[in-house]
Amino acid sequence: MMRIDLRRMTIVYLLLTTTTLIGCASHTAITTDKLEPYECGTVTRLHTFGGIFLASQPKPDDFRQAQKGGIKTVINLRLPGEVTDFDEPALIAELGMTYYNVPFNGPDMLTDEVIDNTRALLNNDQIKPLLLHCSSANRVGAIWLAYRAIDHGLPYNQALAEAKTVGLKSPTYEQIVKRYIGRHQ
Repeated sequence: MMRIDLRRMTIVYLLLTTTTLIGCASHTAITTDKLEPYECGTVTRLHTFGGIFLASQPKPDDFRQAQKGGIKTVINLRLPGEVTDFDEPALIAELGMTYYNVPFNGPDMLTDEVIDNTRALLNNDQIKPLLLHCSSANRVGAIWLAYRAIDHGLPYNQALAEAKTVGLKSPTYEQIVKRYIGRHQ
């Protein structure tokens, strides 16, 4: 008759379960209820909140890692042609993710239409988890300011602090978005 060592079986079960959970976690995009820093490959600025990942420019391998991590959608705020070392829309399609380009680069291009269109995408739960990026996260921060103040009802100063954490550096973008918020609240 074979004797079963329950203690040894329990340890093996816990090891297998923990290993399986860790493996799954590395392939699932997290959802947080507050703005949190995050890491993915070589992306230099990255934060997450509620199924939205806010980033500076990812490299091709970063997009591959994001896709494996569960990202379904990429929203690029850069102008076509700003990224010249790879074809971002083609890579995103090849990876089976959805790609949106809502470009602006400079104060004259940060229009109500750009902010409206990006906010509509950020509010669409069907396309989350998603990655919103530009070059340095400055443009991302501008959009984040409007989104958090209008769509989440954060007081302006709190939304501004988050936007700066994300990457907003331009006082001009800040003023444009502040006026936009005033017209849309």
